[in-house]
Amino acid sequence: MNTCIKNISEIIGIVPQGILRKQGPEMNETGTLTNAYLLIDGDRIAAFGPMAEMPQADQYIDAEGGMLLPSFCDSHTHIVYAGTRDGEFLDKINGLSYEEIAARGGGILNSSDRLHECSEDELYRQSMIRVNEMIAKGTGAIEIKSGYGLNPEDEMKMLRVIKRIKQNCPALIMRTFLGAHAIGRKYTHEEYVRVVCEEMIPAVAREGLADFVDVFCDEGFFTVEDTDRILSAGKNFGLRPKIHANELAVSGGVQIGVKHNALSVDHLEKTTDAEIEALRNSVTMPTMLPGSSFFLGLPFGRAKEFIQAGLGVALASDYNPGSSPSGDMRFVLAMGCIRMRLTPVQALNATTLNSAYAMGISDQVGSITVGKRANLIITRPYHSLNMIPYHYQTPWIHQLILNGSIIQ
Repeated sequence: MNTCIKNISEIIGIVPQGILRKQGPEMNETGTLTNAYLLIDGDRIAAFGPMAEMPQADQYIDAEGGMLLPSFCDSHTHIVYAGTRDGEFLDKINGLSYEEIAARGGGILNSSDRLHECSEDELYRQSMIRVNEMIAKGTGAIEIKSGYGLNPEDEMKMLRVIKRIKQNCPALIMRTFLGAHAIGRKYTHEEYVRVVCEEMIPAVAREGLADFVDVFCDEGFFTVEDTDRILSAGKNFGLRPKIHANELAVSGGVQIGVKHNALSVDHLEKTTDAEIEALRNSVTMPTMLPGSSFFLGLPFGRAKEFIQAGLGVALASDYNPGSSPSGDMRFVLAMGCIRMRLTPVQALNATTLNSAYAMGISDQVGSITVGKRANLIITRPYHSLNMIPYHYQTPWIHQLILNGSIIQ
């Protein structure tokens, strides 16, 4: 059965087949078509064109003059967690830094303790609430990390929950093993790195529970040498590298990520020209997390300068209980414009095609391209792309379509 979306005021986000990311001046461009239709065959985009050429279809969806966009892709989340950390929110209000909270046993270790006490079924229940919340706000592809287990048993519990989410939600889910998120409570630093490399990674690979391996390479967490060792171990078991880097300090994480052909290096609140140079001519996508900058009061990433230097940029939510408790990619796009001074077109590319690239799935989602999944947003009538970040809290999603089916 095929479905035709008719009376589209403007399709935005058209990308030719074979284009997997945008860099430099390409970030300023997106294909558009006014007064259009789009044809869905099964779960795929089959065709699009001017309304005057609209074909016959089995069924129709009337966009009623709304725009059509690709659904958001969120390439960095930590949404499998137990409980909240709203007490630490008060600590932040009272002036404690992220590092000070972590030093008092809060932060990641707090979430680890809560997760340890939570059953797998309850962890899945809580996490699916967050997944459905993200989908309702227009996200059709989500990367989910482990990293609150911090021992072999609890890391595997997290990854099994992520597997269940992948099997039971309409969004495309990618899975990341982030055992190296912090040092587990019962380990020395060296012992924990050994356990990650020699016990956790082989077990994860044996059960096929992850697509990527990630490391928090930053001040007070894992060193460049640790990161090199962990990424090498992951690659030996078929896990492609991703990196947390330069959130708290200029850590060297970008450079070690590029050395390992990491799919993305994420955070980048604190970068220098050396990181920009390291990323030139690499396969690695710089990914910035404005929600974390907003919530923690950190600098926003230098996205504009990265683009001017010829690089691409992705934006993601960093949805997690401590430093970015929101998975609203509409807000991420708006902050890309309001606080990072990206144009709406640049921000759209950063939250769709480039974020899909940062998950290794831009051949499947992230743009309006024939053959890709029909993961689409229909806006309310009379909207323009500029109005989306301008009216940053106004509900503008009229319908969400994932895999060719109306979700809402």
